[in-house]
Amino acid sequence: MEGLVKCSANYVPLSPISFLERAAFVYGDKVSIVYGDTRYSWRETHWRCLRLASALSQMGLHRGDVVAALAPNIPALYELYFGVPMAGAVLSGLNTRLDAPMLAFLLQQSEAKIVCVDHQYVQLVLKALEVISAAKAKSPFLVVIRDSDQGAFSTTQEIPPGCLDYDGLLEMGKPDFEIIRPLDECEPITVNYTSGSTGTPKGAVYSHRAVYLNSIAQIFRFEMSTMPVFLWTVDMFRCSGWCFTWAVAALGGTNICIRNATSKAIFDAIFTHKVTHLCGKPTILNMIAEAPLTDHRPLPSKVDLVIAGALPPLEILNKVHELGFSVSHAYGMTEALSLVNVRSLMDEQIGMPHCEGICNVLMEGVDVKDPTTMRSVPADGKTIGEVMLRGNTLMSGYLKNIQATQAAFRRGWYGTGDLGVRDPDGYVRLKDREVDTIFNGEGDAISTLEIEAVLASHPAVQAAAVVGRTEEDRSGETPCAFVKLKEGCSASGQEIIEFCRGKLPNYMLPGSVVLGDLPMNSTGNIHKFVLKDKAKALGSLFHSNGHLTNGVCEKG
Repeated sequence: MEGLVKCSANYVPLSPISFLERAAFVYGDKVSIVYGDTRYSWRETHWRCLRLASALSQMGLHRGDVVAALAPNIPALYELYFGVPMAGAVLSGLNTRLDAPMLAFLLQQSEAKIVCVDHQYVQLVLKALEVISAAKAKSPFLVVIRDSDQGAFSTTQEIPPGCLDYDGLLEMGKPDFEIIRPLDECEPITVNYTSGSTGTPKGAVYSHRAVYLNSIAQIFRFEMSTMPVFLWTVDMFRCSGWCFTWAVAALGGTNICIRNATSKAIFDAIFTHKVTHLCGKPTILNMIAEAPLTDHRPLPSKVDLVIAGALPPLEILNKVHELGFSVSHAYGMTEALSLVNVRSLMDEQIGMPHCEGICNVLMEGVDVKDPTTMRSVPADGKTIGEVMLRGNTLMSGYLKNIQATQAAFRRGWYGTGDLGVRDPDGYVRLKDREVDTIFNGEGDAISTLEIEAVLASHPAVQAAAVVGRTEEDRSGETPCAFVKLKEGCSASGQEIIEFCRGKLPNYMLPGSVVLGDLPMNSTGNIHKFVLKDKAKALGSLFHSNGHLTNGVCEKG
């Protein structure tokens, strides 16, 4: 159409940096961060982030350079999510559960120029830097974050020679620093590594545009009002804190930071600060439900709690609900900037724990497709396809891995690798990860997620994982369950199988149960590929008459 123009008057690249600037102006004196006895206002947080950005620029950081961070949920890490992009750089928040070799690998891959590390993890980073040095690669400069909530610094918080103290870094900066804004809203703002449960972690790159839009989407998904009080029980390094790092600033809310998320810390924070929202892994529900009575505090008002992952047993959900929490279940992944859908568990009967809608804010397409033809599967609740996404709140791609990026974005959709069906009511019901699905001799697809959910409901089971096992006298695979029991609890493999009987159809019953520890990577994710190898070797563990040996139970 004639007479139209795109210019600086009607187009400004989207960036969540603007959320902090607005918060400082509109909510300047309101509390932005609480960490023990430490409190900052939004005006102070803005001022500190400006000084941080200025100091980073003085250290020679250029547009697009990477700053890595290894820290728990503390104010400094929150500031890095604004200060680093305000310097034109890219932040990579790293998993605090990484071991030294993996940490070294990720620092090298991202080519981090600086790594900001909490005092608690200094020795881990020093070991990683030794690995980098041995490989004759360039090491990032080390900045140590000392704990401002501990008053006088202890000897365990001493700064290694040649390193900078985080507070000293801020003192270098100038509060009148001119922010280096993105020239293009699709420029990267963070690198977020996947858990690596199926191999080496991949770095999902988020853009300024995507996180800006997803922060707004989170406000809609969680029905957050003005100035919420957000308790940081989800790790900030996970998907950039599910984008709540920026969403809370957009609303002028308050961030409650806790170094260790214990039941006592959660209840104390809720009671003291009138927390309105918290989220994270399903283990939070177990932590709250199983908390000793001495930790319990009455909730001052409704608290919205959102968890992402496999749901715990129904009795756990009911207990948390009785305590006053409003629990919602989310589906998402790192590549989708955390969450795709959120649904309330209190508004409907709990009976389909992996049911997600196909309509949501800012994710333009959620579908189940045949990955070969790319046609939507029938909405019959039976035909299995791959769950695929399309929208503005997806990663830009995997860092330095064009092959994986192209495979993920095949034919204009992001392939999640999750298998699901479309129900007649318009919902998508997840069945399993594509790489984990078991197919028996009759061609039936067996969902390991559904079996694991039943196993997890056993009162003696702490954790469980199911893989397929091929038996010499049968075609196809049968489910093989690897189970870790709770400390002080006992149960035989046969008892566990009988527990599943009646809760699962016969063809989904575990054919064998292995009791013991579960192999996990440095981030706490179960190594299913290791269990698959163990399942292949199970034949030698059985006597020819099928009796039990070595803690393994064969279904009778």
